[in-house]
Amino acid sequence: MNVSHSPHRSPGRPRTFDMDAALDQAILVFSQRGYAAASISELTAAMGLTAGSLYKAFADKRAVFLAAFDRYKLLRDSLLSEILAQPGTGRERLRRALEFYAEAAHGTLGRQGCLVVGSAAELAFFDPEIAERITRSMARNETLLAGLLRDGQADGSIAAHLDIPATVKLLLCLQQGMRVVGKTGQQRAAMLATVPIALKILD
Repeated sequence: MNVSHSPHRSPGRPRTFDMDAALDQAILVFSQRGYAAASISELTAAMGLTAGSLYKAFADKRAVFLAAFDRYKLLRDSLLSEILAQPGTGRERLRRALEFYAEAAHGTLGRQGCLVVGSAAELAFFDPEIAERITRSMARNETLLAGLLRDGQADGSIAAHLDIPATVKLLLCLQQGMRVVGKTGQQRAAMLATVPIALKILD
């Protein structure tokens, strides 16, 4: 699979469209269709651009994808940070983090899928730059989970004997697995029910 070429914007007139809004629509196309199946015509239609406008802003489809990936991570990470900024024990904040993933794994949002998970399955083997982005994303998740677990051990809400590295891997698999299963059309109650079960391993 060839997804070569780097992001680039051609010189010329300043763009006259909302880049963030356009990328939000590109995120939907790539999440639902995958990189290979998403066509330029689908992207231009969703983003509200002509092909000429798209190629003035981006060198090629890969450049659109990379910008959409970065935008997706920015939005999701910001939402999660807001949720975790609320006061609570390490265990309570970890519960909120897992519920954040469960809420994105049902209904319409669940069927749309996760751009990170989809990219890992489709592109990580073929494209080193995308693989690096995915690796950074997963590493950030692991660091976040480890911090919540250590906070819980410090405040007594999580067992002191817990093996943090192994538990982080387990919870990461749960998070990412939720997004895969969510593509099959899950009910909200069913996905949220996984959270209290997962928290039992913290005792």
